[in-house]
Amino acid sequence: MIRRLGWTLRDGYVVAGRNMRHFVRQPQLLLFSTVQPIMFVLLFSFVFAGAIGGSLPAGVSYKDFLLPGIFIQSTAFRATQTAIGLSEDMQRGVIDRFRSMPMARSAVLAGRTLADLVRNLFVIAIMLAVGYAIGFRFGEGVPSAIASILVVAAFGFALSWIFAYVGLISKGPEAAQSAGFVAIFPLVFASSIFVPVDTMPSWLQSIADVSPVTATADAARALAIGGALGDSLWQMLAWTGGILLVFVPLCVRKYRRLQ
Repeated sequence: MIRRLGWTLRDGYVVAGRNMRHFVRQPQLLLFSTVQPIMFVLLFSFVFAGAIGGSLPAGVSYKDFLLPGIFIQSTAFRATQTAIGLSEDMQRGVIDRFRSMPMARSAVLAGRTLADLVRNLFVIAIMLAVGYAIGFRFGEGVPSAIASILVVAAFGFALSWIFAYVGLISKGPEAAQSAGFVAIFPLVFASSIFVPVDTMPSWLQSIADVSPVTATADAARALAIGGALGDSLWQMLAWTGGILLVFVPLCVRKYRRLQ
């Protein structure tokens, strides 16, 4: 069992390295991955600050409220790239070559999602640098700041497994991209990422209150700038654990049955 686990981890590390090299060697993909998050930070900070700032708790600036949410928004959108990347690999025959090699079946999926986790942390670091340049500050010290980032990264990692499954069942990269966008867009915008939930219509509040994105945003924000965690952290952990428990086996099973 230990030997098998070591074999899987080694193969997953190799696949993750391959995916990271693929990312770095595409300048346009690297540029898009860095410019888009910066644009979101700057545009939302300066366009909506005046309109939404009055609805925030006393002493909380919109930039401080926004940044943890933007981390999650960017991570959620980045998770859809898992579906597109896997679908492209299937279309080009890369997955078939992996399947013909003496490697752990789960290593291809683990390597892909691990590489996406590293890319998410890279993008968060860029957004954090821009956020600090325009006035964002962590308010609860270094341990809480690290915990906030880990909350975002863990949820993004879980989302990557959902979209890994989408990529495995899609008929092509375009279909994977469309399916990913349709799935993630309403979850992101019907949440507390950009605005407090209590500013929404009552019917939408009931949806946002049970959203995993809202739970993650509330937990990351409370850890980043202070405030009551309430049940948000436990809800986020429950959602993250549940997603992994469901979609990791589903992905591995689907990967083994690919024709």
